[in-house]
Amino acid sequence: MTTAARFAKAYPFPLDDFQVRSIEALDAGESVLVAAPTGSGKTVVAEFGIERALSRRRKAFYTTPLKALSNQKFGDFSRRYGPDRVGLLTGDNSINSEAPVVVMTTEVLRNMIYESSSTLEGLEVVVMDEVHYLQDPYRGAVWEEVLIHLPLSVAVVCLSATVSNAEEFGEWIGALRGPTRVVIEERRPVPLENLYMVGDELHVMHVEQGGRLIANPYIVSLDQRELRAGSYRRRSSGALQRQVRGRPREGHRRVYTPRREEVAERLGEEGMLPAIYFVFSRAGCDRSSEFRMEAGVRLTAGDEEDRIRQIADARVAWVEEDELRALGYFELREALAAGIAAHHAGMLPLFKETVETLFAAGLVRVVFATETLSLGINMPAKTVVIEDLWKFSGERHELLTPGEYTQLTGRAGRRGIDEIGYAVVLYQTQVPFERVAGLASTRTYELRSSFRPSYNMTVNLIRNYSREEARHLLNSSFAQFLADRGVVSLERQLERDRAFLEGYHRSMACHVGDFLEYWRLRERADRIREDARRSRRRVAEEETRQRLASLRPGDVIALPGARRRGLAVVVSGRQGQGRPTVLTEDRRSFRVGPSEFEPQGPPAVLARIELPRSGSTRSARYRRDVAAQLVALTVRPAGRARRQADPDAERRASEVEQQAAAHPCASCPERAKHERWAERASKLEREIAGVERRIRARTETLGKRFDRVVAVLEELGYVRSFSLTDKGEQLRRIYGEGDILVSEGLARGLFDGLSSSEMAALVSTLVYESRERTPRRAEFPTGMLRNRFQALSAVWAEVRRVEDGRQVELCRELDAGFVPTIFEWAEAKPLQDVLASSGMTPGDFVRNCKQLLDLLRQIEEVGGSRVAPVARAARGAVNRSVVAYTGVEA
Repeated sequence: MTTAARFAKAYPFPLDDFQVRSIEALDAGESVLVAAPTGSGKTVVAEFGIERALSRRRKAFYTTPLKALSNQKFGDFSRRYGPDRVGLLTGDNSINSEAPVVVMTTEVLRNMIYESSSTLEGLEVVVMDEVHYLQDPYRGAVWEEVLIHLPLSVAVVCLSATVSNAEEFGEWIGALRGPTRVVIEERRPVPLENLYMVGDELHVMHVEQGGRLIANPYIVSLDQRELRAGSYRRRSSGALQRQVRGRPREGHRRVYTPRREEVAERLGEEGMLPAIYFVFSRAGCDRSSEFRMEAGVRLTAGDEEDRIRQIADARVAWVEEDELRALGYFELREALAAGIAAHHAGMLPLFKETVETLFAAGLVRVVFATETLSLGINMPAKTVVIEDLWKFSGERHELLTPGEYTQLTGRAGRRGIDEIGYAVVLYQTQVPFERVAGLASTRTYELRSSFRPSYNMTVNLIRNYSREEARHLLNSSFAQFLADRGVVSLERQLERDRAFLEGYHRSMACHVGDFLEYWRLRERADRIREDARRSRRRVAEEETRQRLASLRPGDVIALPGARRRGLAVVVSGRQGQGRPTVLTEDRRSFRVGPSEFEPQGPPAVLARIELPRSGSTRSARYRRDVAAQLVALTVRPAGRARRQADPDAERRASEVEQQAAAHPCASCPERAKHERWAERASKLEREIAGVERRIRARTETLGKRFDRVVAVLEELGYVRSFSLTDKGEQLRRIYGEGDILVSEGLARGLFDGLSSSEMAALVSTLVYESRERTPRRAEFPTGMLRNRFQALSAVWAEVRRVEDGRQVELCRELDAGFVPTIFEWAEAKPLQDVLASSGMTPGDFVRNCKQLLDLLRQIEEVGGSRVAPVARAARGAVNRSVVAYTGVEA
């Protein structure tokens, strides 16, 4: 009997082929990359790796991208292997850290590797769950750091969602770490039916025609006029199979996007619950849950309601009733009792986990969730509903990608329960149906790299490697692997283009002289004029940028562009950055930069108006009041004279043109034909130069960026002769975006002499990031805190000047938006008062507190005798009540 067969006997179901192939690879001593859909059973492969390590009396680490997922796996493995054999390491918890099986966040493992932790001794295998997370722009580099630095003696089990370039990713892991088996499973464990809901009717998105699937012709055939005024015919309940094939029955109904309660009721009638209903906003999730209650929708029976209340009450029994009331628990409980819930990052972790528990038990039937639910947490459903295919990316609204669609619908279909899962997209008024159907049928989810050298990564590389070794490691990253792959095709393109260029040069040969020489004179004259124009444009842009940077809120300017013409008032701006936010006469709000004022030049302040003392551009009333003041102004911009050509440049260009006119080829009877070939050659030369620049940019890109980061660290005193100074040794133990500001603040004594509440508040400015486009004005409870924030802001400005000189941008600006809230909390103010004054959701409040606690812990470890005790006291003051909740269950 094979090892895989013996292992499979422990499971009540036969192992799938991809699981067997993965297990055989691990048993042969290889690493393995498993790319398979959500719910397909990838964890079975991880469990074999763990049990193999245990059988050899060695260790196994299981890493995840989320603390909540780490907590969940810790509970699962504790029940499977026994609590004495399983440990947990996250920023919040350290439980049984020397156990043979340890679950941790990926950042913890990265830090252990850099610190050469003794916990790594005896490590046999590392499971990297959700490894496709390495493309996350903020945290993704951690996965590559681990794969690069982890000892080659350790096998890795990489578990990934289905990605279209899994072979490419696996090839990189193999090149980096040795023999690696790539196992791809594209078949979902439960088949997925993609449906489109128009009004109260459900239709299949695809039908078979000529042996292939095409977009449902019945829906495609409906033109926009019919969609506005047309109808669908009703059907009786239970006739889903007939209706989804586009066979309507008698009766008429107008076409519309169904309301959320209609969707829930229809899914209930068709036996398609439980469902996850994706709404791409927190407020939308909350409103959905509240409105269902107001509408009287109930999806549970009486005995289920009692059981739901009992389970929910038991989970929150340790929380004070006043706090529960402030947190909105009793409203949540009644929604849960009706079988309805919301789930998003703004909710308290305790409440989210309660929703997850009740949903997994089949007691909650519909969960309105944001896309964060699509990652990690085990909440399978029979149906996934996507209300809108557009989502806000932070800068603009974007259509879902096929990969995002696949990720969201991966929750549909419960293995061992459902024969089929359903993905329901509601009627889209802004997206043609063919595009919707194409989105659902495309399986492209390409894994990209977000790997970039940070300050902390750089000092750890300097500590452990020579410059050449460090550059080699960076060039071993997946990012460079992808870049180098691209270079191969660019080199082939360059070879072809150069061959064409030789042919063009032969075709433009002239019998009376050197036509290329003549043509170069012509090009030189054009280039002199173009360089002069660009120089004038750069001067004008810099003048405009400086003028924009000097604008203050209330200044009225004119927008000259054809797309955004008219008056606008500055409503906010970051000093010195030259991209203020403005509000126009038609109530639109956006940021403006120098390009908005080309070619007219810098804006002039035409007037000043008083802005409302409260509110922001997110408020319709604020926009209306400010726009009304703009419309009432009588000032209008004067026209600007166009800039004159540079006379010196014009003189030099004319001299060169005279040389060209005197050239023998100027009088060639076939000059027009030669010029056509010369123009083609010039265009191709420019394309070749562009390809060469791309090749240079891609070759050792990360190594060059690393050198620039090292130069910043040298200028700031962290590195000398590619060795760490005392400051560099300290920076090595500080992780996160604010690493260098923490180190500079410690070196300059900016954390000395603070109270614990002031310490918590000041450190919060390094980790907090306002969700609003226009952050609230900072309020400082004490003069000491205000002075230290100003001093730390000056340090940020100094670091940014050094970074600008080296073409580096790693140091994020401070954000004081959390200062008054966390100061009150650290001063032991009641939770209900803190939340009421902050306007924050409980989930955001707790998440920001958790990030702050993590950084305070690091400062405590490196701060020395003056700072460490206060950082420890600050941690204690913050880590109380709902903030102290960890969600760990063994």
